[in-house]
Amino acid sequence: MISATNFNELKGTVDYFRTVPYDVTRQRLYAAADLYEGFNPDDPQSFSTCHDTLVYQHYMQLGKQARKVEEALARTLHDHGIHMALDRFFDKHDGRLCIGIMGGHALQRTDAMFRQIVMLSKRLTEEGFFMLSGGGPGAMEATHLGAWMAGRSTEDTLDAISMLASAPTFRDEGWLATAFRVMRKYPQQQHVSLGVPTWLYGHEPSTPFATHIAKFFENSIREDSILTLAFGGIIYTPGSAGTMQEIFQDAVQNHYLSFGFSSPMVFLGKDFWTKEMPVYPLLVSLMEAGKYKNLLLTLTDQNEEILAELKKFREKSEKY
Repeated sequence: MISATNFNELKGTVDYFRTVPYDVTRQRLYAAADLYEGFNPDDPQSFSTCHDTLVYQHYMQLGKQARKVEEALARTLHDHGIHMALDRFFDKHDGRLCIGIMGGHALQRTDAMFRQIVMLSKRLTEEGFFMLSGGGPGAMEATHLGAWMAGRSTEDTLDAISMLASAPTFRDEGWLATAFRVMRKYPQQQHVSLGVPTWLYGHEPSTPFATHIAKFFENSIREDSILTLAFGGIIYTPGSAGTMQEIFQDAVQNHYLSFGFSSPMVFLGKDFWTKEMPVYPLLVSLMEAGKYKNLLLTLTDQNEEILAELKKFREKSEKY
């Protein structure tokens, strides 16, 4: 039997859930229309009052580590619901076809690497894979733009990239509006891609090109999910501290065969990964010394070589 005191505490918690700007009981993945409800591409100021911004403001006001027990519970319930939604997503989509692309959030839309990632993601999607990223700007946006443009011509894809060029970074006014204009000009409902962003980095807007968005409050859960869900392999494009963290976290999972298999770790950008950020030779030397095992490493500058490696692994994974 619940006491009157406990009942009143429970009622107070439920009443608190009704005051937060997000759905505590949500069990569906987000779409761009959900996160950016209230945003008008023709009115850049409307971003400040759209759903995603209101949730982020609430998150920052209450603290990245929630100081109120009720808020901590509300966030936990929300993230649990998103996990359940992810499970249902992968009931419908074969995880062996899921390819992750990791890289810097600061990559500009005008950069040659942005274009290369778009074209790579487009080709992988056309070959039957589906794309996963951290769901933010930079290399992550390029991943989902490529998936969005799958099936269209190279000319259309280059046009879409050029439409984004007036706002090269997520800090530029028009970053979000130009993305919505591309989606309006080139609508699609055939191809899916999965973005997994977090309100911890809520100052970086989530890319609307991801058709399915699993946005979490808890970044540690989100980071682990990204690396675990990319069964088909992960492509590492030039990045900084966050990308480095993902590389070694992924290497640990593969070394221990934490989920019963090891997935490809593909490094795009020979000069970057051997000179500027010499992670690749370090991993190779650790493999040779027996400190790491089971790592499936590839270093290349060529999209075609990446495609060949991932298709080869897909054929082998069909036996799992």
